[in-house]
Amino acid sequence: MADLFFYGTLRDDGLREVVLGRPLTGQAAVLPGYEVCAAPGAAFPLIREGEGQALGVLMRDLTDADLARLDFYEGGFGYTLRDVVVQVDGVDCPAKVYFPDEPGEGEPWVLAEWQVPWGKVSRLAAQEVMDRFQGEGAEPVGRLMPFLRGRAWAQVIARDAAPQTVRTTMDISDVEVQGFAKGYDGFFRMRPFALRYRRFDGSWGDVLERECFVSYDVALVLPYDPVTDKVLLVEQLRFGPILRGDPAPWVLEPVAGLVDACETPEQAARREAEEEAGLALKRLIPLSKGYASPGYSTEFYHNFIGLCDLAQREAQSLNGLDVEHEDIRNHVMSFSDALALVDSGEINAVPLQMLLYGLAAKREALRAGV
Repeated sequence: MADLFFYGTLRDDGLREVVLGRPLTGQAAVLPGYEVCAAPGAAFPLIREGEGQALGVLMRDLTDADLARLDFYEGGFGYTLRDVVVQVDGVDCPAKVYFPDEPGEGEPWVLAEWQVPWGKVSRLAAQEVMDRFQGEGAEPVGRLMPFLRGRAWAQVIARDAAPQTVRTTMDISDVEVQGFAKGYDGFFRMRPFALRYRRFDGSWGDVLERECFVSYDVALVLPYDPVTDKVLLVEQLRFGPILRGDPAPWVLEPVAGLVDACETPEQAARREAEEEAGLALKRLIPLSKGYASPGYSTEFYHNFIGLCDLAQREAQSLNGLDVEHEDIRNHVMSFSDALALVDSGEINAVPLQMLLYGLAAKREALRAGV
């Protein structure tokens, strides 16, 4: 048995229940001589020595099983346990605390302020982390956490469902998921599952066993200059064509990238335009949004036209982030030349085809508004 003091995100009751695998109530406590601060650009706080006191919760009599789960979760972030003395109602109590490898340096961190953007995302991401418990070491989980949060954020965004004016009024309550089997868990996720659902005639169908490719929400943007009537396309090597056996696996695409946790699709589109094309977009025009392949994938597209100035851009240039292993070539060409590449088949990525056709429908109005 052990007593642990939590000063950060594990003060959130829902997150703590996911990590421990059971609900457990603690006592309000403080750790004198320490302060909790926000880690810049991160979804969690850090702790440092200071003149104040760190607010937190003391969990008593945690079992070896509890500690194993906590070590798995916290170990992914590079945290280790240290002995401290906390105070509960002014009484000193020995306890252990997970400390980061490096002390924090940011602004004071407040649990309630963190819970607004990050609470739901962190609980969902933690569920995927703990699904891997006893399946692998903590270090790979820590490395993947930004992507696990991205998948969790997609689930939050998905709760804003599309209209049901033509579609059935049935909803998720008319689907009975009977369980998931262990699949592949990495940058992507493959989940085998069994379910049955209510049919259009009102009856329940047979149990189906299937797999689903669990991906991310993606922002796609086609940069367009209405003054010069030019577009910017992205060219890069793609793994899908390689594994399909395509002898020419370099693909022309729109600017695209994953929507990071707690980031709007619009923010992602602007960020990716800067990273992949060095463009600061003047205006984003929402075009459409929807599933890429709903039969077997969760991948969801948020599509935009990005108005920009391409007058001084070279016909070809190189871009991309080395840290993301991107080797990207940008192509600036007239809209008509791009559309001709769809007709010839050289543009063989459906998202780019879709965006070009979407631009075709708005192009006259956009040019008239110059």
